[in-house]
Amino acid sequence: MQSRAPLFTPVLMVGCIIIMVSFAVRASFGVFQIPIAEEFAWARSEFSLAIAIQNLAWGIGQPIFGALAEKIGDRKAIIIGAVVYAVGLLLSANSATPIEHQTYAWLVGFGIAGTGFGVILAVVGRAASDDNRSMSLAIATAAGSAGQVFGAPVAEWMLSFMSWQMTFASFAGVILAMLLTLPMMRAPAMASRAELEESMGQILGKAFRDPSYTLIFLGFFSCGYQLAFITAHFPAFVTEMCGPILAGGVLHNIGITTTSALGAVAISLIGLANIAGTLLAGWAGKRYSKKYLLAGIYVGRTVIAAAFIMFPITPVTVILFSVGMGALWLATVPLTSGLVAHIYGLRYMGTLYGIVFFSHQLGSFLGVWLGGRMYDIYGSYTGVWWIGVAVGAFSAVVHLPIREKRLEGLVTA
Repeated sequence: MQSRAPLFTPVLMVGCIIIMVSFAVRASFGVFQIPIAEEFAWARSEFSLAIAIQNLAWGIGQPIFGALAEKIGDRKAIIIGAVVYAVGLLLSANSATPIEHQTYAWLVGFGIAGTGFGVILAVVGRAASDDNRSMSLAIATAAGSAGQVFGAPVAEWMLSFMSWQMTFASFAGVILAMLLTLPMMRAPAMASRAELEESMGQILGKAFRDPSYTLIFLGFFSCGYQLAFITAHFPAFVTEMCGPILAGGVLHNIGITTTSALGAVAISLIGLANIAGTLLAGWAGKRYSKKYLLAGIYVGRTVIAAAFIMFPITPVTVILFSVGMGALWLATVPLTSGLVAHIYGLRYMGTLYGIVFFSHQLGSFLGVWLGGRMYDIYGSYTGVWWIGVAVGAFSAVVHLPIREKRLEGLVTA
């Protein structure tokens, strides 16, 4: 009798650690929005543009690092990504002008690409058995949410006794320290370089000609728009637009006394709820149609976002929104990456998912930049929020025609 392959492997555990640390730092940037803008008297759009560029660089870098990992190995690609990430943070810590922050944001974004979903999910997917793959991808994705749980509050706490510059430098040290776990990451051997060069063009050509790949690409756009806008702007949104926290109330009694603190906690609640949501998505992805699950998630996001902006914003509605949106937050990632692996195989999953992820990051760039730009023009986030509602509905619709079948004529091992 053949023994069942274990779910938790060294590759999965190391992948979770790397993605958790990388995403903890990434998720904290919204907390720096107001302190940096106030210190230098910048318009809100200046630092927003830096975060937007960071997201765009992440998107551009994702297929590059995916292909790099397939050429030189996963661990070497992760090391390069971590070093670039740390250098970007250190240079940003010594920046005093918008153009400096925006320039070094390219390095931070490429660093996130080298330590994020494209590389980590590909190696986790290859190392997992067929039975465990959907849940392994979900666990690695949930680890990113776990990083989000403590990233923003830790940044808020550090800012209470040190400058934002020192906080950035400290984060750079943590990014480099996570590389100590890499010796445990031993994934199955990749295809030979000759095999890669022989069939990379073939599979990319067939994927690009497949309408389903285009639909997956388009559908992932709204996910990036919503997530990046909320990560970058929601702490400031809550700080400025939420009703007061009443003395003697539950939040006040547990130490959340300002709307600024509530904004940071909201990002953590989103991450906490998403751990459960992502694991549930991984479980469901093995049993039900991934495209219909994705369409349902986007419908849910659209309804929750529309309801939140239509009612008065209070501490209670902020918490309800954070939990509801959080449950659907990164639930799209194991399903989208699993859909790509199911249709096009595992060999080039890093590259193919990286290209799809570029659409996600185009949405991220637009959501973050447009949020800051429209805030400076109108003094409110309401308009850009409704754009997010509309693109969410669009994504729900475009997933429905996807053909969820293995593409024929490909070597997909």
